[in-house]
Amino acid sequence: MERRNFLKLVAAGVAIASTKFSNRLRSAMAADNPNPSGASDKPNGSIPYRTLGHTGEKVSIVGIGGHHIGRAIVSETESIQIIRTALDSGVNFLDNCWDYNNGQSEIRMGKALRDGYREKAFVMTKIDGRTKESAAKQIDESLRRLQTDRIDLVQFHEVIRMNDPDRIFAPGGGMEAALDAKKAGKLRYLGFTGHKSPQIHLHMLETASKNGFTFDTVQMPLNVMDAHFDSFEKLVLPVLVEKNIGVLAMKTMGDGNFLRSGVVTPIECLHYSMSLPSSVAITGCDSMRILDQALNAARSFQPMSESARADLLAKTAKIAGSGSFELYKTTQTFDGTSANPQWLG
Repeated sequence: MERRNFLKLVAAGVAIASTKFSNRLRSAMAADNPNPSGASDKPNGSIPYRTLGHTGEKVSIVGIGGHHIGRAIVSETESIQIIRTALDSGVNFLDNCWDYNNGQSEIRMGKALRDGYREKAFVMTKIDGRTKESAAKQIDESLRRLQTDRIDLVQFHEVIRMNDPDRIFAPGGGMEAALDAKKAGKLRYLGFTGHKSPQIHLHMLETASKNGFTFDTVQMPLNVMDAHFDSFEKLVLPVLVEKNIGVLAMKTMGDGNFLRSGVVTPIECLHYSMSLPSSVAITGCDSMRILDQALNAARSFQPMSESARADLLAKTAKIAGSGSFELYKTTQTFDGTSANPQWLG
């Protein structure tokens, strides 16, 4: 299908899906079930679980971000404690990436998953490789670092350029390696992530469709600022809900930038992202104190009413309109693959 015609269909689809999305969101809030694809339950009596799109997997409403646990300011011992405490508390979704902290994030997570903890976790990691060779190499490196023979979810990381989808799906591209790895039992599900532009996400979905492929998950910024500027919530989320693709919310606090605004609190940020039809709200935890904050947000979560949501968006509207608090959209500050193009292959 020509891109011009596809975009017309997307625009029409978004309009229809947005109406359905709004209706489903209202119904979900009323039913205390903000995930249209599956009921929110509390199998451990504390942390709600949701269904991960069409996969049918049950995942915790909050996920532990992989970047923070590998930072130099966090000791390996504390990183392991954070991960294991989260798993013992009922969190099962763990985020990571092949390139985080030169591999330290995956190495530390692998150590944390020893002694029976692997069985408690739904492990996600990301790869940067756009070629078959680089993607295959990164998948195998991630498996070794994470000390597992199978990763639950692998996602193509930083789809932030318009040509990324075409490179991934090209002959000899990264998707060939990912599908080979899935066939070999090295991974279970496939997704992609990006933080730059909703249009790039739509192009990735278009490219997948043209190649007869449907992603299992999509990860993107969904937060109190995004709704006001080049919004993933408005443009991409309705499409994912309609297709029943698992939604992973990231940049829930903009790496702390939102909090520095003085306008919102950590709990407000997390509860906003959780109130959307996302499966998981991923948050970085670089201390036990911050982990406790994430656990408390999950345990105390009640879907935001429409009036509470409107009030929160009204508070952020003035400062969010220019994108100045969403540096991942407006600068290259968060673009690891731009600074390290060799990762792409």
